[in-house]
Amino acid sequence: MLRELHISNLAVITDARIELHRGLNCFTGATGAGKSLVIGALELLLGLRSPADMLRSGADEARVSGVFEVADTRLIRQIEEACDLPVAADAGELLLTRRVFASGRSSVSVNGRPITLAMLRTVAEALVDVHGQHDHQYLLKSSNQLDVLDDFAALASHRAAYYAAYTELQAARTRLADLETNSRHRLQQLDFVRFQVNEIDAAELRPGEYEELSARALVLGNLEKLRKEAGAVHSALHESDSSLLDRLRTMTGILSELSMVDQSLAPIANTVKEATMQLSEAAFDLGRYLDRLELDPSELAEVSDRLNTLNRLVKKYGPNIEATLEHRASLAKQIEELDRAGEDSAALGRQIAPLTKKVHQLASDLSAKRQAAAKKLAPLIEAQLAELGMEKASFRVAISPSEPHASGADAVEFIVQTNPGLAASPLAKIASGGELGRIMLALKGVLAAGDRVSVLVFDEIDANIGGRLGSVIGSKLRALSAHHQVLCITHLPQIACFADRHLTVRKESVGKQTNTTVRPVDGAPRIEELAEMIGGQRITETTRAQARELLEAAQVRPTPMKRRRAGA
Repeated sequence: MLRELHISNLAVITDARIELHRGLNCFTGATGAGKSLVIGALELLLGLRSPADMLRSGADEARVSGVFEVADTRLIRQIEEACDLPVAADAGELLLTRRVFASGRSSVSVNGRPITLAMLRTVAEALVDVHGQHDHQYLLKSSNQLDVLDDFAALASHRAAYYAAYTELQAARTRLADLETNSRHRLQQLDFVRFQVNEIDAAELRPGEYEELSARALVLGNLEKLRKEAGAVHSALHESDSSLLDRLRTMTGILSELSMVDQSLAPIANTVKEATMQLSEAAFDLGRYLDRLELDPSELAEVSDRLNTLNRLVKKYGPNIEATLEHRASLAKQIEELDRAGEDSAALGRQIAPLTKKVHQLASDLSAKRQAAAKKLAPLIEAQLAELGMEKASFRVAISPSEPHASGADAVEFIVQTNPGLAASPLAKIASGGELGRIMLALKGVLAAGDRVSVLVFDEIDANIGGRLGSVIGSKLRALSAHHQVLCITHLPQIACFADRHLTVRKESVGKQTNTTVRPVDGAPRIEELAEMIGGQRITETTRAQARELLEAAQVRPTPMKRRRAGA
């Protein structure tokens, strides 16, 4: 509910803090006093009205704020999602504020957090339903009329089942379209990845092979040098007439004989002997090395070719053979994923046909239930309209097939003929504000507790009607207020007498300044207000008595409107 509306520097309102109650809140006052300005301020707050020319003359800023009590957790989640902020968690209170500046700029906030005008309108639609200006009304939108019909028909579970199937189908179609769009690229990529794997596999890479081949290539490339210089060393050690080994053996013999004369030479003799033995082994090994050191003309070419192959692969796939083999493992995983994507495409293709059939069946079931509910809703609305002075009016729900959407495969339009001879028109095209208000009241009366919006605002609902019908409308508004907070601007005492909170709107002039005030009235002041509404500015005991009679008659609270369902 809307607990408080605060208006400052808006048109002729300097500052007004309006406290509202649950139930029926009626605003009354003389023509031109500014009653519609209160509704205009509310529309401005809710983003339903342009701020153009609404700033009070001489003011730098106008401000409208409203404090809403929000207890419905579903509504709280809806508001939080709309604003993308945790704005509704502050003890169940929602403070909406709209500021309008002389520059033409305006700002909007929820619980002190700035939001966009689009976000505000989404929040407003969930909180308040304003009846009086055509394009501001929840029930004038075809999509909302479908929701209203479904609420009346109690189709929430059917809608949920359909929506689950519909979203699953849409997701499958989107995924399949993406896969098909990418299919050519996927196949090209698959061919390329397989080529890379085959290229690496064909090389039969072995860890450490590169280092081994590099070492062998170095040997083969320096074979002549190795043979010549190693041969010279071998010859010097062993083969020449005065080889180093021969001389060492001679030295060893001399030192051995001398050590028999001087024992201190024995260690030296042994060292030379050991060196001679080691050099002899080295000469033997070097001879064997030279025997093996033969050039196979094809080996150098083979090693060079293999190294070229390894260098080419390593340059493409990794800094070394080990990294190239790791890359090959990664490529194998890519092949698995690309193959799986192809399998996914085929699987999705097989899923879509049964999903489509399921969606069409659920949509058909929804449509049948809507058709049945529409036939039951129409006479209930017509009965309400008759009580509201529109005995000749007719109402029907037009349901036409549409492309499947998130709510089914139907387009719903409320069609009304206000008088015989006039063309039946969609609800949004009803020209008379008074007639539109009564049609809305009839709809609200039938739907009552099932309506999703907690605050209902009626402007011009008493246009072109008399006192008898005013009493009927007042009674229905009071009954409707059992399930909603209702705000109503009225000129009729027969409606105002039903108010749980009666507020008067008056225009006061002080010097050259004009200001509109909004004050609650009760007791004797309320009787005076009703008496003035009955007889004009000349209040008499007769008009006071009539005011008391209206209040006494209104004290018997009407039976609250029960929500009617299609099956009721």
